Amino acid sequence: MMYRAYQLQDDLMEPVRFFARQLKATTDTFLWSWPEEGRRRFKAGLEMVERFELSHARPEFDITEVMSGNRLVPVTAEIALDLPFGQLLHFTKDVDTPQPRVLVVAPLSGHFATLLRGTVQTLLRDHDVYITDWTNARDVPVEAGSFGVEDYIGYIIRFLEEIGPGAHVLAVCQPCVQTLAAVAIMSEEKHPDTPLSMTLMAGPIDPRESPTEVNEFAVAKSLAWFQRSVITTVPSRYAGGGRRVYPGFLQLTAFMAMNMDRHSRAHEHLYEHLAHGRDEEARKIKDFYDEYFAILDLTEEFYIETIDRVFHKAELARGAFTYKGKPVNPGAITRTALLTVEGGRDDICALGQTSAAHELCNSLRPHLKRHHMQANVGHYGVFNGKRWEREIYPVVRNMILSME
Repeated sequence: MMYRAYQLQDDLMEPVRFFARQLKATTDTFLWSWPEEGRRRFKAGLEMVERFELSHARPEFDITEVMSGNRLVPVTAEIALDLPFGQLLHFTKDVDTPQPRVLVVAPLSGHFATLLRGTVQTLLRDHDVYITDWTNARDVPVEAGSFGVEDYIGYIIRFLEEIGPGAHVLAVCQPCVQTLAAVAIMSEEKHPDTPLSMTLMAGPIDPRESPTEVNEFAVAKSLAWFQRSVITTVPSRYAGGGRRVYPGFLQLTAFMAMNMDRHSRAHEHLYEHLAHGRDEEARKIKDFYDEYFAILDLTEEFYIETIDRVFHKAELARGAFTYKGKPVNPGAITRTALLTVEGGRDDICALGQTSAAHELCNSLRPHLKRHHMQANVGHYGVFNGKRWEREIYPVVRNMILSME
């Protein structure tokens, strides 16, 4: 019922958006007698109406070239492995010398992997980059089966096998837990494709450390409450019709509610930029929200298991995490170097939650461990923006290079 109500509202808004688009395109003709400033403001208002929508389709990464070494080289995104709930995407480029292969594990938390476009673009300067490109659950037929936390771990292992021996792994946010578990499993099995290094960035390895508003909300409600309140069924009009999901529009609402003042100000600024013809400033805001408003649904089992195993029980931090019925032991990691990165102003994954991985990886020698705390950045600043490029990325690059 919840999904149908959302879809109905979106369907009802589409004629309004269509009318705004058509009206904006003819404003200069039928309002020719208006002052230029008046026409700009009217068109700006129409564009704000036109943009009032969410997208459920993955945007393009749109990374076509990158500066590698001393030259600009073309980049092509290719599907290296296609599985029902996600693809392994490879950014190929023609370089003279082989570069370290890095698997970027993107979060499955309501946004597409393209949210890490800036992360990937920076890594491409010096690395051969792959990324987990998760599929919108509403587009996966029910016949494809379920996808839970352990399936996510299995996908990471399968992707690393596809890349082959000697790779590195970098996880952002939520999948730090599954990535650490995957590397622990591979290490214990002495898997030949165990990565050489593991970078965990702003992830809830131990959400009990300095709990944030997100953590407190997750543990304040029962699993029954989450199932009753936020899980819904995909309408039959989609390929995944009948699948039970945590819809992306609810996740986006939750994210925006945490910083509603900031989002409101951003849209006020967008209107003013449009109204005054400041196209470049407007474009930056529009690009961000085009990405931010592109959302995907999570399977019910993945979402509920994440709430239960990561936040309610903190299984990995407590040494109680299992995979296919067997205990997961981070202490089995002896050869994979560990780098943890945290943001000093992160209000989603606070200080101490990611660095907790060091205590769990207690068999690693000191020279294979490193922690970086970046002051004055929030959650997204850990993996995007100027401080990521100028201050955090060099630390990541040096860790990877040291293990080559």
